[in-house]
Order: sequence, then C-alpha cells, then structure tokens
Amino acid sequence: MIYPLRVWRPDDEAYPHRLRECPHRPAQLFAKGNIPPMDGPVVAIVGTRQPTERGKELTETLVRELHERLGSLTIVSGGAYGIDIAAHRAALRYGVPTIMVLAHGLDRIYPYQHTREAEEAMVQGGIVSEYPEGTEPFATNFLQRNRIIAGMADAVVIVESKERGGSLNTARWAKGFGRALFAFPGRPSDIPSRGCNDLIRTGQAKLINSADDLIEAMEWGERRAAKGGVQTRLIGLIEGLTETQQEILEKLQAAEDGMHINLLVQEMGIPYGEVASEIVMLEMQGLVRALPGGIYRFVR
Repeated sequence: MIYPLRVWRPDDEAYPHRLRECPHRPAQLFAKGNIPPMDGPVVAIVGTRQPTERGKELTETLVRELHERLGSLTIVSGGAYGIDIAAHRAALRYGVPTIMVLAHGLDRIYPYQHTREAEEAMVQGGIVSEYPEGTEPFATNFLQRNRIIAGMADAVVIVESKERGGSLNTARWAKGFGRALFAFPGRPSDIPSRGCNDLIRTGQAKLINSADDLIEAMEWGERRAAKGGVQTRLIGLIEGLTETQQEILEKLQAAEDGMHINLLVQEMGIPYGEVASEIVMLEMQGLVRALPGGIYRFVR
C-alpha cells in the first residue's frame, strides 16, 4: 500500500504532543503510515549497531513483556542496524505500533535492508523524519535525528552501548528533555555494555533488568498510595537546593498527581530551558520522577 506523505507542524493536532513540548523540536515533521495517537506509554529503545546475542534477546524480551503487561504501547527507534531494528522487529512480531525516526527524506529507506520492516511499520505505526524528500542520510543528520527519538518518548531505554555511540547522544537528549532514562547493565568486561554501565554509574540512567523494573519506575502498573511524611522530608532537603529547585519541589509537593512541565514554566515565570535543567538535576537526586506526557511528580 502506498501511504501519502503528510507534513505536521507544531500547531497541528497530529504533531506528536510529547515532542511539541520540547525545546529544539522540529519546525516540521514528515510522516507516512498509520501513526497512532500515542495516548498510552511510548518507549524509545536504542543501542549499539553491533549488538551481542544477549542484547538482541533483551530487546525482544523487553518489547514482549511490555506488550503483555501494558497492552497499549508504542515503540520508537531509529531504524538503524543492531538494537534499533531488533526493537522494531519485536514490535512488529507482537503487533505493537512502532515508529521509525529516519535521518533522511522519506522517499527512501536507509539502510535499504530494512525496507521490509519500514513497510510493515507503516501498517501499524509509521516512519517520520524532519527532512524533506530528496535529503540524503548525511552523518550529521543522525545526531539531530536522535532528539526526535528522545522527544517522542516517555522513557528511553539503552540496551547496549559502547563507550561512544549514537545511543549515548540520544541519552543526552533524553536527559535534556527531562525524559526518564534507563539502561541494562553488563559485566565490566563487556565492551558493548560499557556505555550503559557508565550511564548507570554516573547516575544518569536507572538500572533495569526487566520490563517489570521499567513499569515500576514509570508507575505504569497499579498505582501505589503515597501519603504522609512529605513535608518532613522536604524540610530536610531544602538546604542543599537552589531557589528554583526549592520552588519546583514545593509546587510538585502540592500537586498529588504531579504537574506538567509547561504549567510549572507558566506558574514560575522563568524560561522552559531553566525549568527543564533544574528538573533533570532533581531527578538525578531521586527527588522528582518523570511520568508519561511531560508530567513530573515529587518522590514521596
């Protein structure tokens, strides 16, 4: 089936609402396929282009278990060799909507070996790019593309990554956007996992071993009551925080269901980038948790 090329701008209803919230969002997004509204959880899964068999198995199992436990789910990745295409293939295998974010015009698929997966993705998801048709897959495009992968997701999962690689660039975008970042650990001797281990060691990513760990961290399962003790804990934490961080925590403390970052920006009257940066610092300290849709909650 031939799908028409659509062009979305940030003020269009079809423009992915999570991405719309982000600074550096694309001024236009080209799309093909049956892209769902993405009302449920959206998980970006990325990693090395040279994965181990373990990495491919982790990807397969993660997608399958998320599908079994959540039902409503969208998988986002970059359509590249390795972990990216493993995530797309797993999603297609289990009937999960998947979106390929490409680094070139949508009149071609790169690498061409993934044409079949792209065609199948358009049936139950789609392909998107910020680049008009005719744009070649230049190397610099891929790093820019990674911000879209991170911006479209509620959570970003790094399955395997060496000390350097595109997935670490995606991780930096994720943290800058206030997205929850997760990584699977590997042994110290595992070269394909050294980037993941560094993210975990430095506190940038949370360690997960399974879909259950991700679901629990994102509070996508049964919501646990969290009552009492909030003010006592806040009083003990205030001294080490900046004024902006204190104000963010106070507002989140008062909002039992959390607050959208745009509402925080509006109520505080300071630039989006400053609020997003402070939230990242609070999240790294374990004081704030990112929830789906740009919502943040104080960790009680």
